[in-house]
Amino acid sequence: MDAPGEEPREDSIGELVGRLIEDGRSYAEAELELLRAIAEYRAQRARKALVLLAAGAFLLVSAITALVIGAVEEAALNMHPILAGLLVAAAMAGAGYLLVRLGLAGLKTLGRDEAERAALDKGEAR
Repeated sequence: MDAPGEEPREDSIGELVGRLIEDGRSYAEAELELLRAIAEYRAQRARKALVLLAAGAFLLVSAITALVIGAVEEAALNMHPILAGLLVAAAMAGAGYLLVRLGLAGLKTLGRDEAERAALDKGEAR
């Protein structure tokens, strides 16, 4: 806006459009910078969470290993140590197989279900 007592500026349409384009570019760059800063912040938080998750998983695997070794040693008191190892290994393999089957069945449900197919078909029909 012009100050009181000054002559109004008469910019050409080209100058106004150029200024508008420059303002739009500046706004877009600022918006992209903000989005980049948000993404970096979230990545940093996710990195910390993933490190904690990995450390927790490592400790859980260590605990399960100790439990399995203890089970084999306890069973070895009542039977031959090789048979005790095979017995515990068979139980762990059975449980692992069951968990893998359940996990794979869960992954199969991530594909297109009926509601998703219907929505996609409806969208394609338009």
